[in-house]
Amino acid sequence: MRARTTVTVNRPPEEVYAFFADLENLPSFMAHLESVRATGGGRSHWVARAPAGRTVEWDAEVVEDDGPRLLAWRSVEGAGAPNAGTVRFTPAPAGQGTEVACEVEYRPPGGAAGALVAKLLGEEPSQQLADDLRRLKQVLETGEVVVSDGSPGGTHTRNQLSQRDARPADARP
Repeated sequence: MRARTTVTVNRPPEEVYAFFADLENLPSFMAHLESVRATGGGRSHWVARAPAGRTVEWDAEVVEDDGPRLLAWRSVEGAGAPNAGTVRFTPAPAGQGTEVACEVEYRPPGGAAGALVAKLLGEEPSQQLADDLRRLKQVLETGEVVVSDGSPGGTHTRNQLSQRDARPADARP
């Protein structure tokens, strides 16, 4: 499976790259990640949430680091969740920050059936990546992920099912 998306962050490329290149920052905006720990030599250990309260772990390596323009990685052989990706950091037109273009390829647990179930549960990779980059933008521009009663968990189907209608603050129970 492959997912691609782009977001513009109102920060210079050097700042956006530095934040992203510190892989231990990734769980602060990537909702499915529990942790990423640098292990040295361009390698890292990743732990992600999986369906049914499970986790999946793998090791990855940086395969290209052309900071502040490009960062690319891939999981090492034998990974529980084989994946690879690139992130490009390009100055946005008219000095409006940085265009962050991310492309991720991975093999979902359970193959095609697992991919279908994930899509039905609102865990489609393209939407997850778009949500993650939206949160990256929020973290870098405001210092936090902004949430509200109207959108507590992004656009995942399971979160939308439990959302309440929007109402004025003085009308809340």
